Amino acid sequence: MARIPAGPPLEGLRRQIARHRREKPTRSDKLFVRETFRLERSAARAKAREWFETWPKAAYWTEVESWRQLDGDEIEFTMRRLPSAD
Repeated sequence: MARIPAGPPLEGLRRQIARHRREKPTRSDKLFVRETFRLERSAARAKAREWFETWPKAAYWTEVESWRQLDGDEIEFTMRRLPSAD
């Protein structure tokens, strides 16, 4: 009967993972402000333009994070920006 080799010891890895999690706890992504909209196409463009004018991309990293076209002429999209400029 063949013997199955033992796997690598995992206790050291478990300690490293635990130490990393203690020292660098996972932060919830509070770095960005996000807002999701569901608007008709022309209103969606106007809303995105409004965000870029209010919070310029160079200072606030403003961007359309995601978007999708829905039935009809509706667009659902998420805008993202920093909460404040440095």
